[in-house]
Formats: sequence, structure tokens, C-alpha cells
Amino acid sequence: MLDEKYNFKKISENRTSGVLLHITSLPNEFGIGSLGEESREFIIKLKQAGQTWWQILPIGPTGYGDSPYQSFSSFAGNPYLINLDYLKDCSLLTDEEITEVKSLYDCNRVDFGKLYNERYKTLRRAYERFDKSSLDFESFCRENSFWLNDYALFMTLKDENNGKPWQSWEDKYKFRDKEAIEEFENNNFSKVNFYRFLQFQFFSQWDGLKRFAHENGIKIVGDLPIYVAEDSCDCWANSELFSLDENLKPIWVGGCPPDGFSEDGQLWGNPCYDWQVHEETDYDWWVNRFKWLFSIFDCVRIDHFRGFESYWRIPAGDDTARNGSWIQGPGMKLFSKLKDELGELPIIAEDLGYMTKEVYEFRRETGFPGMKILLFAFAKDASSDYLPHNMDKNFVVYPSTHDSDTVIGWIKEHDSEEVEFAKRYLNMTEEEGLNWGMIRGAMTSVADMAIFQMQDILGLGNETRMNYPGTASGNWTWRMKPGEFSEDLIEKLKLYTQMSGRLKK
Repeated sequence: MLDEKYNFKKISENRTSGVLLHITSLPNEFGIGSLGEESREFIIKLKQAGQTWWQILPIGPTGYGDSPYQSFSSFAGNPYLINLDYLKDCSLLTDEEITEVKSLYDCNRVDFGKLYNERYKTLRRAYERFDKSSLDFESFCRENSFWLNDYALFMTLKDENNGKPWQSWEDKYKFRDKEAIEEFENNNFSKVNFYRFLQFQFFSQWDGLKRFAHENGIKIVGDLPIYVAEDSCDCWANSELFSLDENLKPIWVGGCPPDGFSEDGQLWGNPCYDWQVHEETDYDWWVNRFKWLFSIFDCVRIDHFRGFESYWRIPAGDDTARNGSWIQGPGMKLFSKLKDELGELPIIAEDLGYMTKEVYEFRRETGFPGMKILLFAFAKDASSDYLPHNMDKNFVVYPSTHDSDTVIGWIKEHDSEEVEFAKRYLNMTEEEGLNWGMIRGAMTSVADMAIFQMQDILGLGNETRMNYPGTASGNWTWRMKPGEFSEDLIEKLKLYTQMSGRLKK
């Protein structure tokens, strides 16, 4: 259930700012950032810097490619983010086991391969010691059964099939034969229950972290990928909602058309929705998805928002996105339903990329703020609507994002004329710090909300980029070093926040 109904303009009636840093990038000794003390320390630093928002990337369990935008579930949390020290505090792990885990990892980058091979062994030890009759656990499983049971079954079936995609399972499981599924669960109850346990631990820790954030005046911006992964519980448990053939393989997949950045476009491979079926079912799946998200987050950024107005549909099996076509999306029919069911929701519309008059009108009709990226602003003719003097208030401005160069990386590697234009426009100097000149430009814009990648606050280059779109491996691994977000940087961020009227009261 929703704790309360939000209105975006209400919660952002003052100018605000925040920091974009995914949980995985927080420093600790466990190979990946977690929901533990490092998250709380970061919240305290945001509070000290006068910030309002902590923006993160999607928190679902990741699979092949390690992308948080290709998750096994739209509802589940990523078990890698479970803090092991908290499990030790609950007597589920020992000091020796914690020390053993710490010895496995290089703390400078996330090694997802090693996590996949090692972390579940440790979590299974904790499960073996856990009191499965716990009333809190039983209550959690009961309240979340609308997604949890299918997810736990899906993950167990994947394990039993050596991680293979669900379309390659035996037909009785692939097509979800009721008797076969019930028999499988009865025969593998402990294995299925392990995945319920992981979600219980994740969301117990998440609830504690969210309370801590609110106690310190920090709100959390989550992220909703518009599509789900083909190899996901969402697709397996709700196959009728997607454009799949009689063998449950995609007919159409999502992506982006060719443009100035990619001659072949972007081929994401996610199955497209069957929007007619969604309309016939009164968008129930979407209502449940948004209700769940707003029980977790204070605000949600919708990735590829324009796909709700029209989306690039590509024949499944194509090697590129060239042969796609634009297809009408649900538009306001979906968002009117969400408003009727859930009220005015605090949503950020990621409206980057190929935009049309219809998409702009659609976003304006929803009332959601769009995004402006300063790195995209400095075309030589000064016509870009990403330039601060061309913005209006109902936007969220970012110097850079997780999909772009960092500010320093852009300055070093981008077109020299555009970089020089940015330096003149923002009066960027080495003395101030070129990254801070760009941060100041976002801070002092008229946009209601300004968000800064942690890499830009730290003044780091493209070696710390989170993602290179269109590449399948090597992304999402950057981690901040202990103490790197120093007192000096906190004070500097607070100063810029104060002078631009965004200081958290």
C-alpha cells in the first residue's frame, strides 16, 4: 500500500538539488555497495551538504550483462545489495564467514561474475540459520504474494535449469501448467522459500534505510525501466501482456531508430507490450507496478518516457534497429488510469533522445517535469533548449547522467568548439574546477530540481562512467573510494546549493 499520495509540485515547491549515485557504487569491503552503514553515511553527507534528493538506478536483481535496466523482476530487490553485517547482527552469519567474504573482493570495481559465483553461497548459509516460522517473515510473504510467489518459483526454476532462459524450460513449466508448477513447488519448497527469504531480508533492510533517509530529510528518487527483460519473471508470469508468438518468443522487440549517434540505432531486445491487452485489463499490471514503486521511493524517474506516446518496434531476430517503425503507445489512457487509482504522482519523465511535437505535448499534458542535460547544450549556434537560458522551471537539470560522459571526460574528449563554448558561457575556470563550473551552471538554472552525478562532484573522468549505451559488458562497475566524498567537497556542494536557493531547510 502507498504510505501517502504525493503531488510532484507539492514536494518540490522549493528549488531543490540532489546527487545521483547508485547503491552498488558505495564503498565497503564486500565487493559491492549495500543497504548497510555505507548508505547511511552517504545520507548523512547529503544532509550535511544541504541536499534534498538521493537518486539511484533500478534496484532489481540483475542477470546477464549486469545492467540494472535488465532485471529478472520489476518488483524484487537485488540480493547483492543485502548488507552482510546486518545478517551477522541477526546471528545468521559468523565473524569468520564475514572475514572470508571480505577476502574475496577488490573494492575498486564491482566484480559481478565473482558475486554470482560466491554471494549466494553466503546467503544460503544465512537462510539455513533463519527461523522460517518467524511471524514477520510469514507476514511479508503473505502481503507480497501477488509478486513474490511467482518470482521465487521463477528463480528456483532457473537454478534447476542451469540458468537457462525460461523459454527453453520443459513445456509444462514454460507454459505454466498449474499442476506441474504446484508439484514443483511442493518438491522444492526449501529452495523456493530461499528466494522469499532473500526478498524479506532485502526489503527489511530497505525499509530501515528509507526511514533513516526520511529522518534526515532526504528523499529517494528511484528509476523505472519502461521495458522488462525477456528473461524475467514479469514476462514468464504475464506472457499475455507481451507481443509473443505461440512458443512465447518475442514477435517485436524494443529499441531506438538510427540517429546521429548510431547508424544502426539501438537494439535493446526487450519484448514489446501488447497494449491492447493492457487496455482490456484496465492497466492493472501497471497500476500494481506503480503502486509498488511508490511504496519504495519518494519520486520515480521513468526511463524512455517517450515510449508511452510512441515506441520503436523492431522485428524480433533482426541484427539492428534499422527495420523498426514507430507504433502508437497508450499515451494518456494509461496515465489517466494511474491518476485515478493513485493520485498525483511525483514522476520525472526521461524525455531525451528523438522527440516529436506529439511527445512534447504528451509530457506537458501529464505535467511531469522532463530532463535537461548540460553536456548536450553547447551546440555552436546556441539554439539548444538544454542551455540554461532556454529552460523553464518544470524540468530537472543534470550536468551529466549515467549514460553519458562525465563532465571531465566530456571536456577532455569532446568537440573542442563545444567545450570552448561551454567554458565561455559558464565562465568555467581551472581555479574553480571545470567540473564545478558545470555544476554551478545547473545549480543556478531556473529548473526546479538539479541532480549531480557523484563522479562530477569528485571531478572524475570517463574511466568512471557507469554505462556506455550499446555495449553489452564492462558497465556498471564503478565504485567510489572510502573518504572520497570529503568534508571539503561537502562544504563546497553546500555553498553552491545555498547560493542558488536550493539549500535544504
